[in-house]
Order: sequence, then C-alpha cells, then structure tokens
Amino acid sequence: MLDLDRVVTVGRLFSLYGPLLTDKQQKLVKLYYYQDLSLGEIAQQQDITRQAVYDNLKRAEEALKKYDKKLQLTTYYDALENETDKLASVIDQIRPKLDAKEIKKLEDILVRLETYQEGELE
Repeated sequence: MLDLDRVVTVGRLFSLYGPLLTDKQQKLVKLYYYQDLSLGEIAQQQDITRQAVYDNLKRAEEALKKYDKKLQLTTYYDALENETDKLASVIDQIRPKLDAKEIKKLEDILVRLETYQEGELE
C-alpha cells in the first residue's frame, strides 16, 4: 500500500520534473502512482520483472528528488502560493474602501498569479 504523503510528493515532483525522466520511467510512474497499479500488474503489462519495475520507480523517485534539490521549484511554488494567499487576504480587507473597477483589477491580477502558480503560463 502506498503512503499518501509519498504519493502526493511524487505526484507534485512528477508534475514539475516528469519530462526530465526517461520515457520508461514516466510510463511506470504514471501506471503506479496515477493508475494505482501494483508492481506485479505493471510487470505483467510491460513484460518485465517486478524487480525491474521497483528499481525503475526507485530511480525515478530519486531523480525527481535530485532535480528538486537543484532547481527548487517546489520552494518557489510554495512561496508563490503563500504570496497569492496574502494578496487575496489584503484584497478582502480593502474591498470596502475601493470601487468595483479597482477591485476587479486586483482580482484579475490575483487570478493571473494563481494561473502562473498552477503552471499554466501563457
């Protein structure tokens, strides 16, 4: 059984650094963490040994952690989330003092920042 914290951590790291993994590692991570297949089910489906699945997943997780240690994108996104939360709070506090047009401008900025935070840069 998978530990929920581990699933969340690997999922988050995979969303940031997944394309840096090999195609095989990407496929195995998706099958194991996203489709919740067992090591045995993946091994049978991919026509490899259960040990090969385990080893590849272990290497993929280590690679994801290594990328994050160097690039620190999770730290960046956590800080961005914290700042957008603060901005939302400030907007709520000053709402009574501003007109609807000014509030709309601030809310539009907040929405764009949240979109960037989710990795949907345009």
